[in-house]
Amino acid sequence: MIRLLEKVPGKVYVALSGGVDSMTALDFMRRGKRSVHALYFDHKTAHGREARAFVENYCKSARVPLTVSTLSRDRSEGESLEEFWRNERIRFFKEMSDAPVVTGHHLDDAVEWWIFTSLHGNPRLMGARNSDTNVVRPFLATPKEELIEWCRKKGIPHIQDPSNESRNYMRNKIRHDIMPHALAVNPGLRTTVRNMMLKERDNGKQDLLHR
Repeated sequence: MIRLLEKVPGKVYVALSGGVDSMTALDFMRRGKRSVHALYFDHKTAHGREARAFVENYCKSARVPLTVSTLSRDRSEGESLEEFWRNERIRFFKEMSDAPVVTGHHLDDAVEWWIFTSLHGNPRLMGARNSDTNVVRPFLATPKEELIEWCRKKGIPHIQDPSNESRNYMRNKIRHDIMPHALAVNPGLRTTVRNMMLKERDNGKQDLLHR
């Protein structure tokens, strides 16, 4: 069952990659009484071109408005490729200032982020909202397997990014090498992180009430 960590307004943008997470996010948002507009960011990779064609064809057939953007500059010295891509995506998303941008980040992403930051001595939770952007992550309370099941049951097409298997990216080292061992030590790790996020969310609401 898909659980939303954050309420979503009546008008949203949905960031699409063509993968199972974002395609589920788009389908889920469209089934509510919302105005939904899709966004695609082309990273100018071989898969990016394939995914762009997939997203454009899907949105055309499903009659979903779509806006596409791509890299606007060269990578800065000292800026990692992942940072470069993220910064450029955020720049694009901020241009959509009239509504939040929904992403398909899920509970497994939140656990991986908590592990990553903990290993660097600064454990942090992935927030449903970013104070410096218009991005919202309402699916953080939902495990990835639930998003996969949604796509399967609803017959939603999606494509797989081959870079998700590459250990060249730190996120994949966490996902494929560390996450299985962490779950072996604590099989309830997803529940633990979800409860921490819910507590942080509720504490944030209490802070607002007392201001």
